[in-house]
Amino acid sequence: SEGGKLLVVPMVGSHWLSMKEVVQKLAERGHEVVVLKPEVSWNMGDSSKHAYAVKTYPGPTKLEELDNAF
Repeated sequence: SEGGKLLVVPMVGSHWLSMKEVVQKLAERGHEVVVLKPEVSWNMGDSSKHAYAVKTYPGPTKLEELDNAF
């Protein structure tokens, strides 16, 4: 089948850790995948070693605030 386009917008604290393998496989199979993530994130990592693109957006929370909340 032809690859499609997929926009993934995981929220902070979401199931990204289990989603990222599925996103990676879809990208490897020809789907155009863009993951939209907040600038401040603990578990999202970067896209340099992945087949999908990662775009960031500014959020209201700073890393220090996120750390202090937990």
